[in-house]
Amino acid sequence: MKFAVVAPAAAGVTADPAWMVAFAGHLEACGFESIVAVEHTVLMARYASVYPYDKSGRVELAADCPVPDPLDLLAFLAAHTTRLGLATGALVLPNHHPVVLAKRVATVDVLSGGRLRLCVGMGWMKEEVEACGTAFDTRGRRADEQLRVMRVLWDDSPSGAQFRGEFFDFDDAMCYPKPVAGPRLPIHIGGHSPAAARRAGRLGEGFQPLGVTAPDLTALVSLMRGEAEKAGRDPAALEMSLGHLVTRIDAERADKLAGMGADRIVLAMPPITDIEQAKDMVSACAERLSLAP
Repeated sequence: MKFAVVAPAAAGVTADPAWMVAFAGHLEACGFESIVAVEHTVLMARYASVYPYDKSGRVELAADCPVPDPLDLLAFLAAHTTRLGLATGALVLPNHHPVVLAKRVATVDVLSGGRLRLCVGMGWMKEEVEACGTAFDTRGRRADEQLRVMRVLWDDSPSGAQFRGEFFDFDDAMCYPKPVAGPRLPIHIGGHSPAAARRAGRLGEGFQPLGVTAPDLTALVSLMRGEAEKAGRDPAALEMSLGHLVTRIDAERADKLAGMGADRIVLAMPPITDIEQAKDMVSACAERLSLAP
């Protein structure tokens, strides 16, 4: 089992360089697999969209909370760690042009020695997606093309990459450096919908269901595996990441999630601003899980 920890964005500390260097270094020293950085390109002072992962329908982040760009943050942390995996969770895919994103992702991956994992989502905040220039209702079709565009650009094409789609179109494109794993740089799909499960089966290396209870999870995993088989892919090769809390996870709960098919547990932190308190909490979690430094 792999254990990842989400940097506590709601605490307003993820743009504090000293705090984040200390936190990432401590995760690495404790034996956690990776650190996860969330994304909101913009947060709206007022919005009509409904946040799907809380009964209130409102996101826990204040509109003025500093949420740094996840790839820039992970590149910074790469320079201060040596083994710790670097992951997004989730990068809001419709906010990004895939040609530019392919270069940024490959750059961080190469400079970190192949430590990057992308978890991407379609975005729930209509106002944010539209502020970034994408029609909200097209984001699913656009995402399928975005994922394919990045794979094409990461592949080794001596004569240049070509792509023809509804949203993106180019010929003879040379994009270097390539990720360490080339076009198989791991991209996981985050979300709670059947469309997310199908996308993971067709195009992803993994699935991170968000806010999904056990009965719904079983149906989504079955859908993902069926879609993978239709696409001629091996369903058993797809990873699944399930969420829990740093403060509550233990070996028994981890075993239960493993029984549900989890390969990785992504642990959320409470909104703690004191770095020593955060480190103590992480240390206690690592001890309960018997992680090896």
